[in-house]
Amino acid sequence: MGAAAVVGLVIVIAIAVFVLSLSVRLVQQYQRGVVFRFGRVLDRIRQPGLHFIIPVADRMVRVSMQTTVIGVPAQGVITRDNVTVTVDAVVYYRVVDPVKVLVNVRDYQSAVLQVAQTALRSVIGKADLDTLLSNRDKINAELKAVIDAPTEKPWGLLIERVEVKDVALPEAMKRSMSRQAEAERERRARVIIADAEYQASRRLADASRTMSGTPGAYQLRLLQTVVDVAAEKNSTLVMPFPVEMLSFFAEFARREGAAPGGRGPQAQTTPVGPVLGPVTESVAAAAAEGGDGRRPQPPPG
Repeated sequence: MGAAAVVGLVIVIAIAVFVLSLSVRLVQQYQRGVVFRFGRVLDRIRQPGLHFIIPVADRMVRVSMQTTVIGVPAQGVITRDNVTVTVDAVVYYRVVDPVKVLVNVRDYQSAVLQVAQTALRSVIGKADLDTLLSNRDKINAELKAVIDAPTEKPWGLLIERVEVKDVALPEAMKRSMSRQAEAERERRARVIIADAEYQASRRLADASRTMSGTPGAYQLRLLQTVVDVAAEKNSTLVMPFPVEMLSFFAEFARREGAAPGGRGPQAQTTPVGPVLGPVTESVAAAAAEGGDGRRPQPPPG
C-alpha cells in the first residue's frame, strides 16, 4: 500500500512537471511574444521575461525585434539612357508590429527580398547612368521610399536603410568613360595654357602701351646721366665715348626736342631740356671732329 502511494505520487509530480514545462515560456530581451488562443491572437504582446500560457489552448510565437540585413542579388537593369548595368543592394529592416508580421504576411523575410528586387529594377530603370554613379544618396533614398511603402503599415516592418553596393558596367562602356575622362583632362589643360598665354599677352600689351606713351624715356634717362656728368666738369665730356654713341646722343636730342628749338613732346616734360643746349653742341662737335669725346688739346708750344 505504501509502495503504490509512492508510485502514484511520483506519477503526479511527473505530470505536473510536464504540464509546467508546457505552460512556461521565456521571451528574450530582443524578442516579443504573440499568443494565439485557439487560433485567435490575444491583444497583449508578451514582453521580455518569463510567461505562463495555457497548455493545448495557447500557442506563443516569438518574433525578433532586431535589425535584419538581407542582400539583394545582382539584377541586370537597363537605365533610362539605355545602358545595361548589373546592380546589387543591401536592405536593413526591423519589425515594429509583431502581430502584423505574423498575421498579414507569410514569410516576411522572403517577401521583403522580393519587394527589394522589384524596387531595385524600377528605380534604376528611371535613373540615368551619371545619376547612378555620382548621386548614390538620391538612389538610396528612392529605393527606401519604394520598399517602405508596401511593408510598413500592412506588414509591420520598418525599412531603415537601403544601399546600392556595386554597379557593374560593360567593358565597352568602361572604355568610353575612360576616353571621356582623358579628353576632359586634356581640355582643362588646354584651357589653363590658353589662359596663361592670354595673361602674358595682356601684360605685354600693357608694357607696350606704357612705352609708346613715353617715347624715348629710357634713352633720355641715359642722356640725362651724361649731361649731369658733363655739367659737373664744366660742360666737358671727361669719359671716352665712341663716335657712334656721341652721334646717337646728338641726333636723339635734336629729334626729341631736348635741345633748344626742339619739336618733340619731351621738350616740355623731360627735365633734361634746359641743360642740353651747350652739351648737345659739344657732343655734335666731338662727333663731327671724330674725336674720342675729350676736348682737343692745343699743340705743344
